[in-house]
Amino acid sequence: MEFRVSNHAKEEMVRRSISEQHLITVMNTPPQQIVSTRGDLKAYQSIVDFGNGKMFLIRVIVNDNVEPAVVVTVYITSKIAKY
Repeated sequence: MEFRVSNHAKEEMVRRSISEQHLITVMNTPPQQIVSTRGDLKAYQSIVDFGNGKMFLIRVIVNDNVEPAVVVTVYITSKIAKY
């Protein structure tokens, strides 16, 4: 899927130590789940091992109603059951 990353998402990736490769993996392979959030936004989410043996949910908030799709923000959480 073609997409562009907003400046906000880039800043959040740096702040939250999320690699570009993790983002690309979620966006270019079928995510484990896509859920509607608010408005035109969707959360593309997958469970990922960030290298320390603990599993985290990476959530990529995307507006995929535009061409190319826009990554609005991205974050990880250990509260997998919540989502």
